[in-house]
Amino acid sequence: MKRSQINKAIEHAVNMLEKERLKLPQFAYWSVDEWKKRTNELGNIQKIMLGWDVTDFGLGDFEKKGAVLFTIRNGHWQDENAGTPYAEKLIFLKDEHPQEITYHFHRAKTEDIINRGGGILELQLYHSHPDDSLDDESDIHVKMDGFIRKFPAGSIIEIEKGGSITLQPGLYHRFCPKKGCGDLIIGEVSSINDDTKDNIFLNPSDRFVDIIEDEPTAYLLCNEYQKLA
Repeated sequence: MKRSQINKAIEHAVNMLEKERLKLPQFAYWSVDEWKKRTNELGNIQKIMLGWDVTDFGLGDFEKKGAVLFTIRNGHWQDENAGTPYAEKLIFLKDEHPQEITYHFHRAKTEDIINRGGGILELQLYHSHPDDSLDDESDIHVKMDGFIRKFPAGSIIEIEKGGSITLQPGLYHRFCPKKGCGDLIIGEVSSINDDTKDNIFLNPSDRFVDIIEDEPTAYLLCNEYQKLA
């Protein structure tokens, strides 16, 4: 991805937050110069990867298959004193095409996906087989705001603002805004998040991408703090 794409995408996410009257922690808005003044404070934030994250999953088409994310809280698998024993993120998706997060599941993470603001969230769900292939036959049983619901494999489930769904490990999911209903701010509250190891994509994808530096960095990403060392 180009740095200009990343800067523009995060700026759009910040504007979405303003529209919904939501705020992130102060460091979400820091410039690179401000980060440089605080390098001695980076240890924990860097270890648990808090902050901005922009990805096109290595597919080269961010506007259709990509997302902006911000990790607010997280812990660490091997250090119970780092961060919190759970994770919380916001995920920003544009309605234009619409923009989607492609099919994947998690081996360890259980997550609540919550429509925090904007339009209507659409999810499509399948179980996975032991060999990680997609199970297109088995029914899906999920909790939605505490209620247990049953759906045929591959059903498209709609989540309106304020609603949520709980996704267990091994459950393939893709999600996007319902076209024509507006951009989305999605909340994710989960067990500890490890984006370096715990994402299994149906089709080959990269969770973190290489960046072409075509303009100055406006916002540091959560996998870039080491650049300040």
